[in-house]
Amino acid sequence: MITNLHIKNIGIIDDLEINLNNGMNVLTGETGAGKTLIIDSLEIICGGRFSKEMIRKGENYSYIEICMYEPQDINAIDGNIIIEREIYSNGRNSCKINGRLVTVNELKTFMSNYIEIHGQNQNQQLFDNSTHIKYLDNFIGKEIIQLKSSYSEKYMKYNEIKRELKNNYGDEKEKQRKLDLLRYQLNEIKEAKLKNGEEEKLEEKRKIMMNSEKIAKNLGEASQAVGENTIDSIGTAVRALEKIEEIDTKYSQTIEDLRNIYYGMQEISRDINSYCEDIDFDEEERTNVETRLDTIYELKRKYGNNIQEILNYAEEVEKEITKIENVEEYNEKLRKEQLELENSLNTIGTQISEIRKKYAKKLSEKINKELLELEMKNAKINVKVEFKENEFFEDGKDEVKIFIKTNIGENECKLTKIASGGEMSRIMLAIKKVLAEVDNMPVLIFDEIDTGISGKAAKSVADKMKSISKNHQVLCISHLATIAATADYNYFISKKVENERTSTKVKLLNEQEVLQEIARISSGEINEVTLKYASELRNKKVS
Repeated sequence: MITNLHIKNIGIIDDLEINLNNGMNVLTGETGAGKTLIIDSLEIICGGRFSKEMIRKGENYSYIEICMYEPQDINAIDGNIIIEREIYSNGRNSCKINGRLVTVNELKTFMSNYIEIHGQNQNQQLFDNSTHIKYLDNFIGKEIIQLKSSYSEKYMKYNEIKRELKNNYGDEKEKQRKLDLLRYQLNEIKEAKLKNGEEEKLEEKRKIMMNSEKIAKNLGEASQAVGENTIDSIGTAVRALEKIEEIDTKYSQTIEDLRNIYYGMQEISRDINSYCEDIDFDEEERTNVETRLDTIYELKRKYGNNIQEILNYAEEVEKEITKIENVEEYNEKLRKEQLELENSLNTIGTQISEIRKKYAKKLSEKINKELLELEMKNAKINVKVEFKENEFFEDGKDEVKIFIKTNIGENECKLTKIASGGEMSRIMLAIKKVLAEVDNMPVLIFDEIDTGISGKAAKSVADKMKSISKNHQVLCISHLATIAATADYNYFISKKVENERTSTKVKLLNEQEVLQEIARISSGEINEVTLKYASELRNKKVS
């Protein structure tokens, strides 16, 4: 249940705090006092849309916080769950659940388990077909629980086998497609006959080819510089020094150094001449190098960053091909188990469907009875159960949809086709009344669902909301004295002008103030007659 609602800077709301209670809470007040803004704020904290025009004039942000008390909830800390949403005029949005930042979608999903808002424009639960099967199953109760549990267990196992077969290529088409791909990849790599270190050598050769003209020119200059003339000059110097070697031994070392240079220059000259021969490439050889490198680059793009990684990938592909070719025996066992589970799911799903169809009629009858009392005499609800022959769903083999015919002679249609928000709200009220004891939604909020009704219908709406409040916290905005008189807690919403600014105020009324408010709502005046009428309504309050 919501224990506290805190709103700042929404429309004319400056800083408003409401402490709510279990049971039936009714908010009344004059038009324009801010009742709708309170519902809007609850929608926003439930993940609804927010327009920056809603920010109070002169402020740059809006803030909404609610505290809920759910002692058995795993999300609660000491029983409390605190939800906050802060929105700035620049579009920045901050949502928190117990201090943890969440996205708006996460907030919306989380709050959908705690609060339902029903009014002229908010009945998203009824628009969602997935909730219809939950309504029906909650209505059925114990009779379907064991069957659903058995179905759920088998359904989980069934999905596990489907996933395993997919991973094991149990589907024949998928397996063949994968084998064709793997064999193509392996063949492509093997045909390339890659060798480690090959790419580096080819890159080096390609580099030389690309610079062959420059290399040839400079090698030619180098060859000329160290050619026969240079070598002959060094030889002449050696021979000249040899003639005076006997005169002084100090010339011997110089002669030895010159001989080494002489032999070294001969070696260098031969090397340079050899280099000159190596750079003589024909066009075919250039093409072969480029083609081979292109092949290596393409394989690297597909299978690895280098040749070793490509060869490793080829080994893995070969192993996977062997695995797929030999997994058929195991897959056959899985397919047999899958077929057995399908038979079981069909059997259990059929049993569940038969029970649903039986109770769908009862649920339709009960809701239609409630609608009759809510002055929707010509409306007929039809809860339809459609068995899907070749499909399996999480909750069985059925699709459950709620249809309605609002007027005699018209065709029934989906609930989403109903134009009137008031009709939709009363339909939800009828459903909630029927499911009140089994529905686990903690908080139900009804926003002016009494629009356009009075008399007996108004009394019926009040009684049904009061009945629902025994199992749920109910928060209701109303203009009807009959509904206000039924409340466990009455709040008066007003507005006050201070310092040339209008602000919304809220007050929890005591019993005397409740009577005065009922009198005001019923006739617009508070006098002895209206107070007596208010007292009579209050005494008829459903306990």
